[in-house]
Amino acid sequence: MSDNFFAYISRMRYISRWSLMRNAMPENVQEHSHSTAVIAHALGVIRRDVFGQPCDPNECAAVALYHDCSEILTGDLPTPIKYYNPEIRQAYRQVERQACERLLDTLPEALRPAFGPLLAGETQERLHELVKAADKLSAYIKCIEERRAGNDEFLSAEKQTRQWLEASPLPEVGYFMEHFIPAFELTLDELGTLG
Repeated sequence: MSDNFFAYISRMRYISRWSLMRNAMPENVQEHSHSTAVIAHALGVIRRDVFGQPCDPNECAAVALYHDCSEILTGDLPTPIKYYNPEIRQAYRQVERQACERLLDTLPEALRPAFGPLLAGETQERLHELVKAADKLSAYIKCIEERRAGNDEFLSAEKQTRQWLEASPLPEVGYFMEHFIPAFELTLDELGTLG
């Protein structure tokens, strides 16, 4: 099974997100992981440069890139099922851990120590709250984009996700919401031209 890791990772693009909802613009796990990594990097920069707290934005981005890689083997379990009750959530966490372990086994032995912390190790745990916030911000942006495309299917998810973000104790989230989220309500013409 060695040396198949990156071939598996490339298959993230085949896993659809929001599978129980009608999507105006379908999104796959690879797209979502990129979005989450960009936002996690930004939250890391905000933590370091705005709030003066130690943080490595590059490490945040790397963890976020792989935060959903277990779904290559498990698929994307819809949120209403994943969080239905604590027993299901706990069982699914165990499945996710095993999927990450199986993925790590597809790397040459020499590379496993570098990727293990990103997939399921100490680094992932240490940055969990920041990556989780980036994940929620990515989902919130998706909801905004769906609403702006005329799809009311995401209104409830948008409201619930905004409430989660507004309740976040992380100042980086409030900063991102204040400074960057309003632009997602604008058209390209309203954003203006670059240069």
